[in-house]
Amino acid sequence: MELAEALRRRRMTRRYDPDRPVAEEQLRRVTAAALRAPSAGFTQAVSLLVLTGLDRETFWAAAAPDQDAVTGPSRWLAGMRTAPALVTLWTSREAYLDRYAQPDKGWADRDPDRWSAPYWYVDAGMAAMAVLLTATELGLGACFFGVPTTSAAAVRTAFGVPADQLSVGVVSLGHPAEDERPGGSARRRSRRPAAELVHRGRWS
Repeated sequence: MELAEALRRRRMTRRYDPDRPVAEEQLRRVTAAALRAPSAGFTQAVSLLVLTGLDRETFWAAAAPDQDAVTGPSRWLAGMRTAPALVTLWTSREAYLDRYAQPDKGWADRDPDRWSAPYWYVDAGMAAMAVLLTATELGLGACFFGVPTTSAAAVRTAFGVPADQLSVGVVSLGHPAEDERPGGSARRRSRRPAAELVHRGRWS
């Protein structure tokens, strides 16, 4: 698939066919793409934790423990739980500060205020986009979402993730359900024209 086509077709999938697993080769290609994303200073500190099978239920128990016992999970959560694979993304600020304190960078004070943007998150976002585009190329559905701040520690504990790892988000993966339809904010909001967002020479 051409890149332009993958960009055009990419969208967030919110409901999956639970009877169609993601093949191991597909998972390998998705994770390999994430590891090829740009990395400031070639720090390479964006890590992936891939969850399939019963590990998914462990994740949801930690990430969404407060489901309404009477009405059940929300429509969004019920759909997400049908995903046969979850790719959780983690990053380490300390690894970036360490890398840029090395002689070829020279920020020995390890001051995070030197950074024009927190590149530990920037790089993780690029890795997530690589996952989303590769999933589209493979004919899979995917959706990026965040772990609630109140649940990040529980998820870290459930899977033995080191304390220095910052939760960036999760990409759910799977084959879209037959009745899955485009939804979310993109359905309710029109796409802003390029003329409002792309500026040449001067902002206005």
